[in-house]
Amino acid sequence: MVDPAKDTAAVLVGDIFSDEAAEAGLDFVHFNGMSGDYYMAEVTGAGVGLLDYDNDGDLDVYLLQGAMLGPGKTIDDAILPPPGEPPFKDRLYRNDLGDLDIGDGRLSFTDVTEESGLEATGYGMGVATGDFDGDGWVDLYVTNLGANQLWHNNGDDTFTDVTRGSGAGDELWSVPAAFFDYDGDGRLDLFVGNYIAADFDNRTICRDLAGGLDYCGPGAFAPLADRLLRGMGDGSFEDVTEAAGLTGGFGGALGVIVADFNGDSKPDIYVANDGMANNLWLNQGAGTFVDEALLAGCALSGQGKAEASMGVDAADYDGDGDLDLFMTHLTGESNTLYLNDGSGLFEDASVDSGLGPPSRLFTSFGTGWFDYDNDGLLDLLTVSGAVKKIESQARAGDPLPLHLPNQLFRNLGGARFRDVSAEAGAVFELSEVSRGTAFGDLDNDGDADAVIANNSGPVRLLVNHVGNRNHWLGVRLVGAESLVDQLGARVALVRPGGEVLWREVRTARGFASAHDPRVLFGLGEDEGYDFVRAHWPNGGVEEWRGLESGRYHTLRHGQGSRIESE
Repeated sequence: MVDPAKDTAAVLVGDIFSDEAAEAGLDFVHFNGMSGDYYMAEVTGAGVGLLDYDNDGDLDVYLLQGAMLGPGKTIDDAILPPPGEPPFKDRLYRNDLGDLDIGDGRLSFTDVTEESGLEATGYGMGVATGDFDGDGWVDLYVTNLGANQLWHNNGDDTFTDVTRGSGAGDELWSVPAAFFDYDGDGRLDLFVGNYIAADFDNRTICRDLAGGLDYCGPGAFAPLADRLLRGMGDGSFEDVTEAAGLTGGFGGALGVIVADFNGDSKPDIYVANDGMANNLWLNQGAGTFVDEALLAGCALSGQGKAEASMGVDAADYDGDGDLDLFMTHLTGESNTLYLNDGSGLFEDASVDSGLGPPSRLFTSFGTGWFDYDNDGLLDLLTVSGAVKKIESQARAGDPLPLHLPNQLFRNLGGARFRDVSAEAGAVFELSEVSRGTAFGDLDNDGDADAVIANNSGPVRLLVNHVGNRNHWLGVRLVGAESLVDQLGARVALVRPGGEVLWREVRTARGFASAHDPRVLFGLGEDEGYDFVRAHWPNGGVEEWRGLESGRYHTLRHGQGSRIESE
């Protein structure tokens, strides 16, 4: 394995990432609908989705679009009008990697929105992916400032809006959403995080310290209740929010991560709230949840303050077998790393880890754990953009004075990280209003790439140039009879000497975004390992040996060697 104590510049030569969106055909530009009235939705921005909608083995890209905001407003009122003509809507880009020679270094995308049947013209916020009806084709749930949409994948490169009659609709301001199986019945359920009750007809006025108009914070509005929807197995959902006990303690959800935080093999729900205490809904195993965030030490900062949590992710970054939490925050608060002690109790390790202090000047949204250099250690990307006017930019005449650069943090091993943004490539010199980011191996070359959604700006495609210099192994966990990704499964790669790399199968993480469901293990300089062990969502455990490194493998439920006990 690469020595984690070595300086990054000595290990890696050249840019880590380059932006290849334009060259690859990702020509999307976001429109935030601003007209000078300082509606809060203008600065919220949107997530991004990665999914293999056509089952051809590569990741396609779903991008969320905004709309004109405010009663009676038209595109003529827009301060930053988008290119092209209305109607403006979400876009689906097909990855044409399957038509190219693998390894030729090229990515190419085709806008297939029109032929797909997707007609998403709402003010887009987030996207969740999952095969809710178990037919082997991944479906889409789109959250909006307004009516959400559930899109069924027909398996023929088209989608159908099945929101009406499904029970999955929501007319509020929703941002994050996640498919998962909370009750272990083998059917996907859906968590929908709602934000605040903004009223366009009765606009709330907020001002900066100099008395000028500025964007309001979430405290100026009432928070909205989140929802838990139980999958019924026939393509419909039942609202079980009240029955499950998720009726109190909500407060402006912007991020959600579903994972087993206390080691009882049941999926829990962690909700990152904006300006209010976060929630840790522990699964009680009888269809109910209890919020234990305050007692667990992950509701507030280490100073006991509620923070403006935006994006959130969970992973075993320190290799001790439990899931730690990382979330992004507002300028002045710093991002937060919560260290899990193994029992579901957390300690704020933001300062000691080196992740907190470098982030204090940033307002960050999208984030995620990923091993960008495939050394076996999980690194972090945070993407940023302010939500309050940056006075120097405003004085310079910037119509959206919220621009900030993004940050890349390398895991040095143990408990320390280093900001390596300056070494990561020219794309990290950009200053934009970044919001959602999704991670996945878009060119199937064995390392993690990223797609970044910018508020009122172009999408960025960060292609990884260094990860596959090290050895790697990729796996996709699917059901026994169809290509249904086993969301919630845990995967362990065991190396000689007993070192274990734990990863989880999930698509919902970060800020309102959907990610590659495949698991990618970085092996460093030594490709050797003993076995891969899958802990399925139903509780079964299976083992695979002899999987060739340097490629992806599909692990089907029931085809591994069953492990009765550990």
